[in-house]
Amino acid sequence: MTSPMIPEDEKQRLEKLRALKILDSAPEERFDRLTRMAKRMFGVDISVLSLIDDGRQWFKSKALEMDLPDETSREISFCGHAILGNDVFVVEDALEDHRFKDNPLVTGTPKIRFYAGYPLKVNNGSALGTLCIIDDEPRKFEPEDLQLLKDLGVMAEQEIAALQLATLDDLTLISNRRGFADLAKHSLNVCKRKDLSVSILLFDLNKFKPINDQFGHAEGDRALIVFANALRVVFRESDVFGRLGGDEFAVLMMDVDAENTVRVIERFKTEISTYNQQAARGYDIEYSVGFINTLVENHIDINDLLAAADKKMYAEKDNKLR
Repeated sequence: MTSPMIPEDEKQRLEKLRALKILDSAPEERFDRLTRMAKRMFGVDISVLSLIDDGRQWFKSKALEMDLPDETSREISFCGHAILGNDVFVVEDALEDHRFKDNPLVTGTPKIRFYAGYPLKVNNGSALGTLCIIDDEPRKFEPEDLQLLKDLGVMAEQEIAALQLATLDDLTLISNRRGFADLAKHSLNVCKRKDLSVSILLFDLNKFKPINDQFGHAEGDRALIVFANALRVVFRESDVFGRLGGDEFAVLMMDVDAENTVRVIERFKTEISTYNQQAARGYDIEYSVGFINTLVENHIDINDLLAAADKKMYAEKDNKLR
């Protein structure tokens, strides 16, 4: 068995995938419709839309007539090979292919003999996963079959792009206001069910307009991207963060008290200070932050929490700018 290689753009690819917040999400008709179409059009046992995470392939949608787990190891995945190319990846008979003949997905369930996968790419060209069809019998894949799978794959890419536009900030590739609100609502429900405390942090950049005025808007964009990347570095993957608009960012942390929230804020301060010293761009990224920590009650709304954090943030900003 040959394990799939790692793409050269793996870091950027994973950042884009995780920014979409689509991994481990609930089934969606927009994707289920496409896997059903592919299964019916090609007359195969299985059609899936897979997403390739760091060490696993996870199935966003499955159309099949047998049990299949929600994920498998990336090491044994056919889709891990498919994302390495720009065209449909085809294995007409896995038992005759040295890369796959002893693969556990071939020798065991679901006994793959035929595979064809279209690499799903969005915007920057990184392949996030595949729309693929699988059968337990070998088969020829003709040029018209290739084109049909490509057409369905492009439809899947369009659905992912629509999801991205709706919830992702184009510049920083973190959640936008809508995406943050949707994810925060889910996190608040979890905290409410499990009686967990939550911290809401609101960040606002100070002296941001002078960066645009003196160094140009491209440099202002760079500062926003750096700030978003610092959020990625310091906060946990389970935390929700987003750019609410302009130079305003928000973070929701679950299962954390006020004392630990302050510690994280200090780590973030160190991260930004280190960047300022090392980058020496002719300006420093400066910001104010306010937060509240509370248990989640039935009446609590994310907008109310943001408003409370906003008041504390502006109180800090007033002190800094005096």
